[in-house]
Amino acid sequence: MNIAVIGSGGREHSFCFKLKQSKYINKIFCIPGNAGTNEVAENINIDILNFKSISNFLKNNNTKVVFVGPEIPLVYGIKDYLEKKGFFVFGPSKAASRLEKSKSFTKKLCRKYKIPTAQYKSFSSMKGVREYIKNMNTPIVIKADGLASGKGVSICNSKNTAFKKCKEINEGKFKSSKKFVIEEFLSGEEASYFILSDGKSYKFFGTAQDHKRIGEGDTGPNTGGMGAYSPSNIITNKVEEKIKKEIIEPTLKGLKILGCPFVGILYAGLIIKDDQPKLIEYNIRLGDPECQVLMMRLKTDLLKIITACKKKQINKLAINWSNKKAITIVASSKGYPNKQSKVTEIKNTKKILLNNNQYLFHASTFNKNNRIFTSGGRVLNATAINKNLRSGRNTCINMLKKINWKDKYFRKDIGWRAIDN
Repeated sequence: MNIAVIGSGGREHSFCFKLKQSKYINKIFCIPGNAGTNEVAENINIDILNFKSISNFLKNNNTKVVFVGPEIPLVYGIKDYLEKKGFFVFGPSKAASRLEKSKSFTKKLCRKYKIPTAQYKSFSSMKGVREYIKNMNTPIVIKADGLASGKGVSICNSKNTAFKKCKEINEGKFKSSKKFVIEEFLSGEEASYFILSDGKSYKFFGTAQDHKRIGEGDTGPNTGGMGAYSPSNIITNKVEEKIKKEIIEPTLKGLKILGCPFVGILYAGLIIKDDQPKLIEYNIRLGDPECQVLMMRLKTDLLKIITACKKKQINKLAINWSNKKAITIVASSKGYPNKQSKVTEIKNTKKILLNNNQYLFHASTFNKNNRIFTSGGRVLNATAINKNLRSGRNTCINMLKKINWKDKYFRKDIGWRAIDN
């Protein structure tokens, strides 16, 4: 069988890495891919929103199954388009993708089905905003309603700052929407909980904890994620039962009633305090860099999982995980998530030993004349699996130290909550 992976980040590289281990796959295409995916798949330079060109390529290359990594093509309806052409797309429909596309949509669903989440109010203009903020306690959470590449959430310690953030969004800071949501701040510890659904039933698909802040000690501005580890040590059996019964199952039920059953991987970003989980937000795909640690721990053939979803028989498949712990550290360009330098070369990646216990996943890299370059952002993901999380972190740090790249920046404290210092 041939299979196509849509995307070009570390998440998609880790998909290709895992799919490469399946004895049932003949060829993996990555659209458009990066310098790392090119080592385990064939990169195809097609825009991920050019559905017609993707469809033509799949048809001409006898590829019937598509694994979509990022949210944007899902939100724009790649599943709906390709499935009308006879392909199977592992991912949700455009209608179900509203869970990530619109914070207001998800909040309304939470209110209707009594899913525990922060108190909120949605706005499409500045009318009534100052009065609403006036009656809130600080800190105040401001969220862009639409997609914002992980940069649409602000935690504001003053009411004036909260008002300014609302105004910025309403004036068009993010192209996806001028709408925004004002939420109460929830204290507790964050965790990521994943399930996969075939539209009829669902299965647990791992836990992780992500580090969003740029600085050590989880300080500074939010990013797309500077590292992660799996499993999460705060999701106990008791907490997991609450997550499933109070959050996941009502959500899946609500989508079915709306006529858009969820197919693919659903990522619940949670805040947990005193064993009570609350939903922060949903993503309609695996997180990045959480995906990297999950793919290292996953023992079941990924193609078997996709096939079971296609046949709507996920309830019959046992999904097995390593008992070891996985950790990934993201190396970004200096200055991220703000202004960064121009294109720079990355050297010595070939000197790093790659195997099923340690791997270097690429994100925004590209090949030119057999050399590897980056144009910035989150660039590399040093990932390791080990019985001991501290040892895994040391492995990742040593991998990144070997890389010769003048603009390299990474945190050395990923997993600090779970590792005794």
